[in-house]
Amino acid sequence: MSLPYPLRISLRYSRAGRGNQFIAFMGISSMLGVALGVTALITVISVMNGYETELRQRILGVVSHVTLFGTQGGLHEWSDRRVQISGLDEVNGVAPFIELQGMLSANGRNSAVMARGVEPNLESEVSDFPGYLQSGTLGQLQGGGFSVVLGRELAAQLGVGVGDKVTLLLPQLSVTPIGAMPRLKRFTVVDTFHAGMHEYDSTIALIHIDDAALLVRAGESVQGLRVRVDEPLRAPVVTYEIASRNPDLVVTDWTRQHRNFFQAVRTEKTMMFLILSLIVAVAAFNIVSALVMLVTEKQGDIAILRTMGARRRGIIALFMAQGMTIGLVGTLLGVAGGLALATNLDLVVPWIEALIGIDVFPADIYYIADLPSEVRVADVVAIVIVSVTLCLLATLYPAWRSSRLEPAQALRHE
Repeated sequence: MSLPYPLRISLRYSRAGRGNQFIAFMGISSMLGVALGVTALITVISVMNGYETELRQRILGVVSHVTLFGTQGGLHEWSDRRVQISGLDEVNGVAPFIELQGMLSANGRNSAVMARGVEPNLESEVSDFPGYLQSGTLGQLQGGGFSVVLGRELAAQLGVGVGDKVTLLLPQLSVTPIGAMPRLKRFTVVDTFHAGMHEYDSTIALIHIDDAALLVRAGESVQGLRVRVDEPLRAPVVTYEIASRNPDLVVTDWTRQHRNFFQAVRTEKTMMFLILSLIVAVAAFNIVSALVMLVTEKQGDIAILRTMGARRRGIIALFMAQGMTIGLVGTLLGVAGGLALATNLDLVVPWIEALIGIDVFPADIYYIADLPSEVRVADVVAIVIVSVTLCLLATLYPAWRSSRLEPAQALRHE
């Protein structure tokens, strides 16, 4: 089938070597600008997606999906509560905990720490710590043995390894013959863990829950229960169900504890989308310039077409097709480039770091040591729609201007 004449003429204008060379250059630069903008958008949005997903997975591997606290400063008869909550449909596991904030000291070095008292036999139900251990299992934590598992970064800060001693200093005071003193206890390092998040690897230590209870003089009570559910995004629903059945407990979930953080990540993703869309907008503005100059150069052709019976809408379609050709080719090139870059960041980023000799994404700033990427079809489709729409809008004014050209006036200068 033969193509409509506006499209045939548009394709002829797009061929290399035809028309003004500067106009051809403007068209190519506009195409490359669109491609660059789309590539940047896909890459950055994919990184933001991967960053959010990776953070959520690593955070939920350490923090609990749902947390229960006693309203009187402790949770008594927690084993009965655990059995009750474990029977709920969407609950995967329940385990007790006691958290202590203090300071670890060793080799003349000090570091703030969150010491978490856990039940080794139950902890695997609510966290991924057993899989993060470098050598042994949580069974190495024995009640009364005062052993500790340190985050890898925390152990490095203190300069200790397996078998070394560390001193835990708590803000609670103990009365001694020489006066009130901070509570101190020596622990033996039995293992280290690597959660992959600097914040946790440098601040968390695991101890047996019996040792933690002894330090805070909690007796048989615990600070609370940690709950893991089938689907983390359903945590608020499970929280409501637990709270309705246990009105004497304070129940919260990870979406409340980390709401501001993930909201900030989503806001940043939206702002990056809008900012990087300006690259495509600038390229679209170049399309306007290129088409205006093309209309000026092709006045004679337009006049001849009009005298041969071409309608105004046919002239509009001609130059819209010319601009959309630039936009569509640029968008397709950008999609190809963006997908190639986003799916190979694990190779590109180390190469850049080796080239410039700088750690581009330090873990202590960006929480994780690697740069993840997750390409989502919905995001790619949205980027393509935005790019094509901007390019389409860029063609409207030049195309309308070409349709307003009077044949007699244009041929007068030929």
